[in-house]
Amino acid sequence: MIKVLFICHGNICRSPMCEFVLKDMVEKKGIKNQFEIASAATSTEEIWGRVGNPIYPPAYDELARHGIKGADVDAKRAVQVTKEDYRYYDYLLCADRNNIRNTIRITGPDTESKIKLLLDFAGREGQSIADPWYTGDFVSTYKDVVEGCEGLLKYLGK
Repeated sequence: MIKVLFICHGNICRSPMCEFVLKDMVEKKGIKNQFEIASAATSTEEIWGRVGNPIYPPAYDELARHGIKGADVDAKRAVQVTKEDYRYYDYLLCADRNNIRNTIRITGPDTESKIKLLLDFAGREGQSIADPWYTGDFVSTYKDVVEGCEGLLKYLGK
């Protein structure tokens, strides 16, 4: 079982897009049972009284435009990454460098080299996925997410 945790700032745009794009890809390849895929935030800004906000509507709409929808997408709520997540997951894949810094602040040092940028797997080492919360460009974010997830699967030989 390959365990992947996608991480962004609030867990309402980029990381849930990554989570559901990769889930869709492995489902279509017939290898869903080989993966455990989730997403989390480095902040608690989108979590109120221990209940996280749902996927931001424009991110949700972009997923739906590509046929990615259903009960899992509807049920997704923001959660924060934990120290235990570092031990549990094989890959903690961040959308940008600030996410890496803040993940390490929460999990402790990356002694096993598990924390990486998603776009590193797409041959775009050191590049970030722009935050559509600020850019408003959910189409470009989706394209980056797909490219990163495809690169990850290629890296894993899937």
